[in-house]
Amino acid sequence: MKVTFNIDCTPEEARAFLGLPDVAPMQQALMGELEDRLRATMGALSPEALVKTWMPASLQNVEQAQKVFWSQMQQTLSGMASSASGAMSAFTDSAVRKPRTGA
Repeated sequence: MKVTFNIDCTPEEARAFLGLPDVAPMQQALMGELEDRLRATMGALSPEALVKTWMPASLQNVEQAQKVFWSQMQQTLSGMASSASGAMSAFTDSAVRKPRTGA
């Protein structure tokens, strides 16, 4: 045997019938308090402070990492320039010393 009951009522009527408390006012109060706290916190933090809070400490020193990177690049390029100028001077010295023999 199969029995089906269809009850047509609002959620408030169902809560009252089953004896459950109405939590809507409490939920409204908590959401209002949460919204006030969130606005106060967001108003107190600047974008720079948010980034410092959310980024790991190793990424906070991006400027320092850039300085290290550029100093390494300068050292590499200066080393390449000095070796290239040394190679060019050796090439020009050998070209000057050996006369060209033509046919």
